Amino acid sequence: MAREKQKAEPQLGPLIRKRRKQLGLTLQALCDTAGVSVGYLSQVERDNATPSLGTLAQIAAGLDVGLEYFIAAPAPRESLTRAETRPQFALNGSSIGYENLATDFPGAELSSYILHVPPGYVSEEVSHEGEEIIFILEGEIEQTLDGQTIRMTVGDSLHYSGLRPHAWTNPTDHPARILWTGTLAVLNRRGAMKLPEMAPLEA
Repeated sequence: MAREKQKAEPQLGPLIRKRRKQLGLTLQALCDTAGVSVGYLSQVERDNATPSLGTLAQIAAGLDVGLEYFIAAPAPRESLTRAETRPQFALNGSSIGYENLATDFPGAELSSYILHVPPGYVSEEVSHEGEEIIFILEGEIEQTLDGQTIRMTVGDSLHYSGLRPHAWTNPTDHPARILWTGTLAVLNRRGAMKLPEMAPLEA
C-alpha cells in the first residue's frame, strides 16, 4: 500500500488547483469543460480521489495543458542554465535584453530573468497580480513604488506586491543588470497571456 502511495506523487490535487486558479476558472467552469462533476473534482483537488488516466486527460484539456504537466519533471541537467549558453531574447520595440533562468515543470509558478538595462531607460508605471523580487547585479536603478522613489545599487534587493503601482528607470550613463524573479502572470510560461514576439539578442 505504501508503494502505491509513493507512485501517486507528485500530488495531482495541488497541481490541478494551482493551474485552475492561474487561469481564473471556478470549479464549475472547469467541470463544464472537462465533463466531470463538481463534487468529484473537489475531491480530486483535495487528493481524496485519484482520476483515471482518461479523466485526467479530460481535466488536462480543460486546463489547456498536456498530461505531461502532471507527470513530467525536469532532470537536474535540464534545469541548469550555463552563463555562456543561457537563452537570451529581447521584446520587439524594447531596449532591454533578457536572460531566461527558469525551467518549466509541473506546478511551477515562478519566472526568473536577468535584465540588461541600457542607460536612460524609463519604464511605464504598472500594477498587476502576483509579486516580484529584484536584485541589483550591476549598476543602479531608481525604483518607484506607491509614489516613493528608491535608489538601488549593487547588492540591494526589493520584494513587493505587483498590486502596488510601480515603475523604474536607469538614470545613469552606465548599463545595469537586474535579477528579476516573480509570479507576474504575463511572464508565466503556462499563463493565459502571451508575450509579444521575441527577437534574439545580437551578439
